[in-house]
Amino acid sequence: MRAMQKTDTTPSIWKRYRHVGNIALGSLFVLGLLCLAIANIVVRSSWIEVEDGVLWVSKPEGLTAQEIDPGSAAANAGIQIGDVLLAINGRPVDSTDEVLAALHASESGTTSRYAILSLGSQTLRDLTLQPVPSGNQALYFVLAILATFTLLVGAVVVLRQSRKPATLHFFWLTVAFFGVFAFSFSGRLDWLDWIFYWIDIVALLLLAPLFMHFALVFPERSPGWLQNKLGRSGLSVLYGPAVVLGGLRTGALWGSTQSGIQVTQTIEVIERLEVFYLLLCISGGAVVMIHALRKLQSVTARRQLRWIIWGTLLGCLPFMVGYLIPWVLGFNPPPQMGFTAVTLGLVPLAFASAITRYRLMDVDVIVKWAVVYSAAILTIVGIYTVLLRIASEMFLGGSRQYNSIVAVLATLVVVLLAAPVKNAIQAAFDRVYYRDRYDYRRALIGFARDLNRDLNLERLSERLVTRVTETFVVERMALLLAPLDSADQEFRVIHAVGFDDPIPRLSRKSAVGERLGVTRALVLDELAKRIDSDDVEVWLESGVHYIVPSVSKDKTLAVIALGRKESGEPLSSEDLSLLEAVAAQVATALENGRLYGQLRAKAEELDRLRELSENVIESLNDGLAVVGLDDRVIRWNQGLEKLYGVERKEAIGQHLASLFDPSVVHLFQEARKESPTGAIRYRVPMTSRHKEGGQRLLINAATAPLRAPDGGLGGTIIILEDISTRVRLEEQLQISEKMASVGLLAAGVAHEVNTPLTGISSFTQMLLEGADSDDPKTKVLEKIERQTFRAAKIVNGLLNLARPIKVETGPVDVNAVVNEVLVLLEHQLKTSHISVRKDLVSPSPIATGLDYKLQQVFLNLFLNARDAMPKGGWLSIKTRRHGDRVVIEVGDTGKGISADHLSRIYDPFYTTKELGQGTGLGLSITYGIVQEHDGTIECESIEGQGTRFSITFPLTASVVARQGDLSS
Repeated sequence: MRAMQKTDTTPSIWKRYRHVGNIALGSLFVLGLLCLAIANIVVRSSWIEVEDGVLWVSKPEGLTAQEIDPGSAAANAGIQIGDVLLAINGRPVDSTDEVLAALHASESGTTSRYAILSLGSQTLRDLTLQPVPSGNQALYFVLAILATFTLLVGAVVVLRQSRKPATLHFFWLTVAFFGVFAFSFSGRLDWLDWIFYWIDIVALLLLAPLFMHFALVFPERSPGWLQNKLGRSGLSVLYGPAVVLGGLRTGALWGSTQSGIQVTQTIEVIERLEVFYLLLCISGGAVVMIHALRKLQSVTARRQLRWIIWGTLLGCLPFMVGYLIPWVLGFNPPPQMGFTAVTLGLVPLAFASAITRYRLMDVDVIVKWAVVYSAAILTIVGIYTVLLRIASEMFLGGSRQYNSIVAVLATLVVVLLAAPVKNAIQAAFDRVYYRDRYDYRRALIGFARDLNRDLNLERLSERLVTRVTETFVVERMALLLAPLDSADQEFRVIHAVGFDDPIPRLSRKSAVGERLGVTRALVLDELAKRIDSDDVEVWLESGVHYIVPSVSKDKTLAVIALGRKESGEPLSSEDLSLLEAVAAQVATALENGRLYGQLRAKAEELDRLRELSENVIESLNDGLAVVGLDDRVIRWNQGLEKLYGVERKEAIGQHLASLFDPSVVHLFQEARKESPTGAIRYRVPMTSRHKEGGQRLLINAATAPLRAPDGGLGGTIIILEDISTRVRLEEQLQISEKMASVGLLAAGVAHEVNTPLTGISSFTQMLLEGADSDDPKTKVLEKIERQTFRAAKIVNGLLNLARPIKVETGPVDVNAVVNEVLVLLEHQLKTSHISVRKDLVSPSPIATGLDYKLQQVFLNLFLNARDAMPKGGWLSIKTRRHGDRVVIEVGDTGKGISADHLSRIYDPFYTTKELGQGTGLGLSITYGIVQEHDGTIECESIEGQGTRFSITFPLTASVVARQGDLSS
């Protein structure tokens, strides 16, 4: 077992050692390059080569001056073309190497004595040696620093991701970049200087094909096609020019028999070809990557290529346009244009970011930022130059006397304009970059601030989700609200769009929920790389890649969950920053909306309770009124409207005295005084105030104190219960019970009394047949006969009470019956000084009944009215229709009936008349006849004012049908 374990672990240990060895080797290689670069920098900064300004050429006659630079030491000393150099400082020279050695042994500013043979005569010339122009020294140091930075970037990328083929390729690309810009021969031409020279040349030759090679294989493209015969041929074509150019340069330096001038010219041509080759490969690589960008489906790969393309364009274009292309074409660019090489540092940075996938989503943002700030700097420099020139020409006439003052003023103006210029350029570029979405993005922050005005949580969330999805063009979005109860850990979805499946649950205890306490957005793709959690995978599977917490006062109130854009592109850091700003504003709006929602819920609860109490009060059949301390009405329910006939809008604010009769108001006041905690008064008479006519009511009135919030007295609650119908039904029931009892009694009495009455009546009539009219006994017999008839009439009345006779009824003209009875009683009423007031409806109502029975009813009522007015008065008769019934009202202005007697007026044998003036059966018989005709009878009487009877009978069916036709 141990042997197996040893065998299994050996390869992994070997791989680990090999990996460590590779790292050590790579580190030594990078360290060696850095040491050589430092040595190069030291040599370039310390070595100053001098020259005499003459191109010496070996000829048979000796070293002859073939070219002399104007202004050089030789030209100043009078040396001319064709002069022959014999010696320097007394030492004979026979070759250019000896001249070069003599110059290397001298220093700048020293004087060397040249022995010259000119026109056959030998002369001595003193030359003050001058340093050889070494180009832009400062530019070299800047490029060396840039190259060192590039090499370190490549090394770091290799250490972090050493197993990726693209990483190693990128490292060699940075090495070539480092060699081109960090190494430059000084002109000493010793062995170390030649090392610097050839490193520079090899790096330049390899930089072009390495870049092109990288463009062909990166990113995510299989290199298989490069491994076949055609691919290898392609690589040969790619790297072949570098080999050819390297061979040409080597041959020109060491294998050529040309003169020095020819060698210099040849090297210059080769250098231009090398630069042209570099330009060709960079341009070709850019074209290849742009073409690949259109073909790639992977969002990550497209982002990587976008990084590289933008980095290459922004890094190379300034240097290529400003320096390389003019130089290749044979022009000599200004030395200052060499500083455009600084932008080349963007190239390795872009490559490194693409390979490591660092902030891939921000490539557009960074490019936009770089373009904006570059344009802003150029614009500000242009403004400064124009201001300086205008001020000098217009105010100083071109004089430079006060140029420093003008420069200070121009600088002040530029400082003041810097921010507005930058903002204007930023806005213009954003409008071009975002196009249709620019206004959405610009208005989003303002929209988020305006959300505070909307307190409806549902509408607020819908507006927010709609605006954010339109602004960022995302596939899906959800707004989740944090739980109100701390015990509840689940967030609640309040609005979402774009989701086909249910949104995953979000809990504060989950891997995502635990990271919501900060204001930064959570990028779930990056979070998935750092932690191994199913929560993150669930959100990613649902299409959510970003979660932005909405935090207020260190509390996460809501969460904005978003997917990627509809194009599949991820959101940039600028997008996330904008979302974070919006989320901060949304937090306040949601907090306000939530508080408003709670307040609205409580208000709705109060409304529901108030509505419930309103419904309870309004549903009461009894009338309810609430009056204040000043006895003015503040509440009046529907039950009281129906009962009393006064509408609420008319009653509110009115005083009790203006709504109720004085007797009723006095009763309320007395009840409150006697019992402040509440009192009830029974069977209180009251007249309603209905518009169609007041009704006599009998009510139970209750009062109760209305308590104020502080516990004090705030008013009075008055409840009026209408018991009129109940009392009437109770009275009718009592009457019916009495009538039933009396009927049984009357039937027995009538049967027992009727037999002797018949005998008395018969014998009396027999005695009267033979009696003398002058005999006093005859008068006694007549009195006996009259009393016998009276007794028989009483007995027949008792029999009618006991067993009402059912007969066929027919249509009866009510007005005609009333008039007939009045004609019969006309003489009696006139002798009693009683006036008649008739108000008979037209056309005459036709009731269903028996005319002689109705005549009896009216006769009894009219006679009772006559008896109630012994000193005369008014008898009022009124007929009217009420629905399918006819109403007959009979009133008098007599002495009235007391309340104690009113409830017993229909009792048989009950009378308030003096003894011998009434039997007490009139109203009982009337009540019975009304009941036989399916009618009703009611009596209202006020003692000392009069009595009013109200009788109703059903109308005939034909009259009711005709009324229906007329109404329709």
